Amino acid sequence: MLNKRYLPSITALQCFEAVTRHLSFTRAAEELNLTQSAVSKQVAQLEELLQHLLFRRVRRRLQLTPAGDLYLGEVRKILTQVEMSTHYLRSYGGDTEVLRVSTPPTFGARWLVPRLKGWRLRHPTIHLDLCSEQEADDLLQGRSDLAFYFGQGSRAGTESLKLFGEELVPVCAPGSLPDQPFTDPTQLADLVLLQNASRPQAWHDWFDSQGYHTEHSYHGPRFETFYMCIRAAQVGCGVALLPKFLVEEELADGKLIIPWQHAMPSTNAYYLAYPEHSAEVPKVRLFVEWMLEQIDSSDTP
Repeated sequence: MLNKRYLPSITALQCFEAVTRHLSFTRAAEELNLTQSAVSKQVAQLEELLQHLLFRRVRRRLQLTPAGDLYLGEVRKILTQVEMSTHYLRSYGGDTEVLRVSTPPTFGARWLVPRLKGWRLRHPTIHLDLCSEQEADDLLQGRSDLAFYFGQGSRAGTESLKLFGEELVPVCAPGSLPDQPFTDPTQLADLVLLQNASRPQAWHDWFDSQGYHTEHSYHGPRFETFYMCIRAAQVGCGVALLPKFLVEEELADGKLIIPWQHAMPSTNAYYLAYPEHSAEVPKVRLFVEWMLEQIDSSDTP
């Protein structure tokens, strides 16, 4: 339970934010249609709650303190989120449902989003809310209705639908290659091996699958997402080991090339999961049906 003693009112936050923009209690009061003393009192109560001064007067001018500047960024996030959530709810009728879907970030941007075209036309009362922040218990805790994930088999308490596997291939910018062609894959390490934080074993396994070994398998700059790896490879930072289906566009356009023709199938696969008790929830069932249609009609690996 949230401790109400440390929850300032929205009015106090609005007063603080308005004063920071005008650097004047009087002009902030005019904007908010309050008295100057009311605004001053709200800010004073906020300072008492925080146990930090938010403003100081320097040569008769109001200035933010370091603590005030730090707090301002957080307050603006809060007020923006409250406003967005209010608009979000006001814009929908009583028959509207929100379907919350979590997805790995690059998978969501590269594979999922293009396959959502037409969803709104077919299901105008089901509004998608996509996020790329994933926690293992999002589904069971009700923070998501469905989740795409990469792994092995189903997760406890959920039903998982296997979508497809993947093949990992090395990719780099055309200008990164030396004049002489490679004679064995370990020479790729001369280009710098770009590492993905979620697949620390990937390069080692890729070399091993061909009977090669290099002490540089784990060396190289590390990136959190595949998208970062794609961009790093594209601008010439090195060679990245990526699921081929995520870079089909760059390969077709010649922005990336495969410097060594060996594709390693992953032992894991992509899944779409939802809580066991949600199997017959209409919005969940309709989304699963939509995804199956998209897979059947596409060239997904």
